Amino acid sequence: MNAGKMPLKLNTSGSVLFLLLICSVKLAPAGYREDSFPSPDSELQQSLQKAVEAMNLTEPLAERRLAVSLVDVTDAQNLRYAGLNDREMMYAASLPKICVLVAGFERILHGQLAYTPALKEMFTRMIRFSSNFDASCAIQTVGFDYIAKVLTSPKYQFYDATQDGGLWLGKAYGGPGDYWKRDPLHHLSHGATSLQVARFFLLLEQGRLVNPQYSAEIKEILSKPGLHTKFVKGLEDRPGYQIYRKSGTWSKWHADAALVEGADRKYIAVALMEDPRGGEIFPNLIKKMDSLIGPR
Repeated sequence: MNAGKMPLKLNTSGSVLFLLLICSVKLAPAGYREDSFPSPDSELQQSLQKAVEAMNLTEPLAERRLAVSLVDVTDAQNLRYAGLNDREMMYAASLPKICVLVAGFERILHGQLAYTPALKEMFTRMIRFSSNFDASCAIQTVGFDYIAKVLTSPKYQFYDATQDGGLWLGKAYGGPGDYWKRDPLHHLSHGATSLQVARFFLLLEQGRLVNPQYSAEIKEILSKPGLHTKFVKGLEDRPGYQIYRKSGTWSKWHADAALVEGADRKYIAVALMEDPRGGEIFPNLIKKMDSLIGPR
């Protein structure tokens, strides 16, 4: 059974009320989204398009089964961005576990949750090893409603019903009390657009995810990936690289997102794909993306 896209009958009036309620919560002044996220760079855009075509991925790209975002942050004053199908919201498996981190640290920031060693260990297992048990416990600790409020808040707008959706976490990963709400636009339980995931990692890199102190904590939790698959597998022969990453896999859906730091380059790479071969494609895809970054 397709746990991500199973049809669901919705009460239209209830969905509208739900959106109004979660969008009314303000964690920061409106307009925070004016965060200098770079517009597409024509040169990088063309290079990314050619790289994907060279991998014979034209068909899944045309069928909107592949979405890619790449942000060159090597020069913090001259960010470059390229995206393909980057507003296409897709099932993203475990990747939206990053939503628990930002919401959890917002609770911590506002004194609503204690940042204990046990909580940090739970967050770490959820991210580095993609532990479903720890993810479900963390979701219950932070709260579904609060996670939705953070994702849709003016501070972040990671999910925007007027902008094709975005990042969404509407279901835990097993255990009692598992089900909550699918996203209002696409009815996905765990969804993402590559653009909004790229924004998440850019805010992290800039120290603007929650605040500088907790951005550093989140970045540390995203370090030292425990699963050597997809992007990590593709870059494992590059000595000196630091990778801050979250991936996801379920059935034919594959997702990976990372902030990659090397001696002469720094970039954010995101890929979402609906294809059984995704796990084999992503290591080569990240190599192609890596080759597009660095001194010009």
